[in-house]
Amino acid sequence: MRQLQLIIVSLLFFFLHPSLSSSPQSQSLQFKLHRRGPVGPHRASHLKPLFLSDLRRQHWIRSTIKRNLGGSKSYRPACHQSTSEAFEMPIGSGAYTGTGQYFVRVRVGTPAKPFLLVADTGSDLTWVKCRRRMDGMKEKGNGDGVRVFKPEKSSSWQPIKCSTDMCQKTLPFALATCPAPDSPCVYDYGYSDGSRAQGLFANESATITLSSGKKTKLHGLVVGCTTNSSGTSFISSDGVLGLGYSSTSFASLASSLFGGLFSYCLVDHLAPRNLSSLLTFGPTVSSSLIPSTPRVTSLILDSRLTPFYSVSIKCISVDNETLDIPPEVWDISSGGGTILDSGTSLTVLADPAYKAVVSALSRKLAGLPQVQMDPFEYCYNWTSLGTELHVPKLALHFEGAARLDPPSKSYIIDVADGVKCIGFTSAPWPGTSTIGNILQQEHVWEFDIKNRRLRFEHSKCQRH
Repeated sequence: MRQLQLIIVSLLFFFLHPSLSSSPQSQSLQFKLHRRGPVGPHRASHLKPLFLSDLRRQHWIRSTIKRNLGGSKSYRPACHQSTSEAFEMPIGSGAYTGTGQYFVRVRVGTPAKPFLLVADTGSDLTWVKCRRRMDGMKEKGNGDGVRVFKPEKSSSWQPIKCSTDMCQKTLPFALATCPAPDSPCVYDYGYSDGSRAQGLFANESATITLSSGKKTKLHGLVVGCTTNSSGTSFISSDGVLGLGYSSTSFASLASSLFGGLFSYCLVDHLAPRNLSSLLTFGPTVSSSLIPSTPRVTSLILDSRLTPFYSVSIKCISVDNETLDIPPEVWDISSGGGTILDSGTSLTVLADPAYKAVVSALSRKLAGLPQVQMDPFEYCYNWTSLGTELHVPKLALHFEGAARLDPPSKSYIIDVADGVKCIGFTSAPWPGTSTIGNILQQEHVWEFDIKNRRLRFEHSKCQRH
């Protein structure tokens, strides 16, 4: 039986200002998502540190939301160009590296070099591991045999000066230090799990393949060149692709050239390395991923929790029975609310919602013998019964008619051979709940930034 891989993406950020070298009126972009496979027979022993990694990310999410609600402006989408095309990139699971992240391969610089970046809807900063030569001296920055970007070898590399308005007013995490007007704009970001990323901002280009098959470049992207990184967050990737709900994210700027849309379909979080789906900018090219049927549901995006994508949950049901959860849990103005986050693995519920959900599910599973599997509260010996067991049906009901009916494997999760656990974790109340990537798996999620809407539909996320 497959086993759970739960390492969570620490927050990474990336800022982009794209312009397309060929006409965007007839083009579209897509990125392919890749997932990594299982790492061995002793995964259960890694559950606790992976669980803690999720909790650390939640701490960062709460602090970011608190800071932004305290005075930051809500995100207002820019004007978007109409187009009938898109560009795609493969996107897949990172389980083969022992992480709970999803990866996309992006070609950066001129000539273009491939980098494996974390696809992160909670990040508005994009950066790559970098090694640069300074004033003829020895190369400085990340090395040690890992894949790194070397800016002096890219003809499109243009450092952003610390004296510019962009550095001083727009780019988050930029340091106030500016020893000379021509000095580069630098950043120093400390993540909640103790990891750090330090480097400088620059304008760069990325090479993309349009749905027509033509290759072209996105110019003027703001990319972080991370010369010094530490901690466990960055071991399995070359950096981060920022897909956050922010005017400076790659998602916002790239989608502005392609109809204001981007979408992804996450394959099973334990899918093998050779199975991938697509991250798409522009109208969804693969009609098999988003069919034109009435089953496609839509809900409004709330811009108050930027750079996160906030959605309005109305209630949660188990076997069609609405659970008794205080409405304040889902209300941003009352200290609650819900975000959709590709960088968190497990779904995290504010404590009142968590208690109601796990209580309802555990009552339905009372016929199974419980086993101890730290850090989960409810785990079961799934092989103890010879007959088929009824698995309770969980549903998330959003404001309006939208309803998410995830497959049972997305919330009753495999953690060891013959052992399944109720796959939710608790967040302090008041606080924000997070729909993690495991609950999102095997659905297409289309972010209509132009019209502030989110659409989703069940899909196996298989490319044909």
